[in-house]
Amino acid sequence: MGGATREPAAADERPRTPLHEVNFFTVAETASVMRISKMTVYRLVHSSELPAIRVGRSFRIPEQAVHDYLRENQPDPADQR
Repeated sequence: MGGATREPAAADERPRTPLHEVNFFTVAETASVMRISKMTVYRLVHSSELPAIRVGRSFRIPEQAVHDYLRENQPDPADQR
């Protein structure tokens, strides 16, 4: 039987940045940029709210993921009234 072709998942359809062009933050750098504690960064990573890769015993968070998270979670000005 021939190999069945699998349709790519929606996440696989978006263009990917070559890995050598991706900038990564450490947990401490992420906490500093987001102005939150390192423990909160770990919670976001473990809950999959913030994507990260594991390098040994450490995590690295793509810089773009941090910016995307902040953009998507900023308060709506209409709610500030």
